[in-house]
Amino acid sequence: MSGAGVKVAPMSVPGPTGAPKITLAHGGGGKAMRELIDHVFVRAFDNAYLADLDDQARFALAGFGEHGDRLAFTTDSYVVDPLFFPGGNIGKLAVCGTVNDLAVGGARPLYLSCGVIVEEGVEIELLSRVAESMAAAAAEAEVLVVTGDTKVVHRGACDKLFINTAGIGVIREGIELGANRARSGDKILINGWLGDHGAAILDARGELALDTEIESDCAPLGGLIAALLTACPDIRFIRDATRGGIATVLNEIASASGVGVELVEDAIPIREEVRGFCEILGLDPLYLANEGKIVCVVPRSRAEAALASMKNHPLGRAASIIGAVAAEKPGRVAMRTVFGGRRLIDMLSGEQLPRIC
Repeated sequence: MSGAGVKVAPMSVPGPTGAPKITLAHGGGGKAMRELIDHVFVRAFDNAYLADLDDQARFALAGFGEHGDRLAFTTDSYVVDPLFFPGGNIGKLAVCGTVNDLAVGGARPLYLSCGVIVEEGVEIELLSRVAESMAAAAAEAEVLVVTGDTKVVHRGACDKLFINTAGIGVIREGIELGANRARSGDKILINGWLGDHGAAILDARGELALDTEIESDCAPLGGLIAALLTACPDIRFIRDATRGGIATVLNEIASASGVGVELVEDAIPIREEVRGFCEILGLDPLYLANEGKIVCVVPRSRAEAALASMKNHPLGRAASIIGAVAAEKPGRVAMRTVFGGRRLIDMLSGEQLPRIC
């Protein structure tokens, strides 16, 4: 895949046979493959870096220096089932997940790659919808998809469509974040409702016959995080709470920093729909995946400023201070329950849910 700036005339059906589905010829490197790339990806991702359709995108190094003093680079792969779900789809998920992995390190996301593995027999219209969704999410996140790759595999060799995205961003001078930087007295913040994505994906599979209206929280968080870092540049740590939920992130902080973490149960925002969903299925929302939520460790003196910054952003309206870092019980995460007791929050053991990202 490559290309931007290229204007592609509408084609109702790419490929030599006129078939509306992916064939092995679409992965063969010839005319059918070029037609598929032009029709689906070049048209969706149109930008100057992609336009040459070369095997790589090229950038002036000076352009990176305008944004900061360090590069951030990440990659992730997406295998969600179903491909489309309330609040998003695999394409939006791929862009948001990669952008967020850059942003939580303090980087401004700039460029993405897109590699797709598509199964023979998948409808080309479905692939186009995914690409268009990726383009819309990239525009919202203010990043460009500048290079990519397309592979077609035999029917049954993958589950319809897999996507890999890699991303490059720049970290501005003075920003230092890490799981090992938490200190006693720091506050733990999140930017809103937990568990929406995991519950939405599980329900969308249609295996549970539950009547819910839960939507994924899938969203690009670069703008929220940039505002947060402006309000609180001495923030200790940020992490998006994806697979394993906030419980996993908090255990990683406790272990890396050699501190204890104490949560307050009634300060943790969880929608009643998600809470009820989890009660029916015996799940714990603290371990459910999120795709639009971050966990932040903030110095106590800056916690209210950080909270106000989150609440002023559309993706942080339900932000909350949910706990604190303590010197006692290093490496342990506990929660003070609404009944006055304490509950240990351990690292997730095994799989709580089938894969959801």
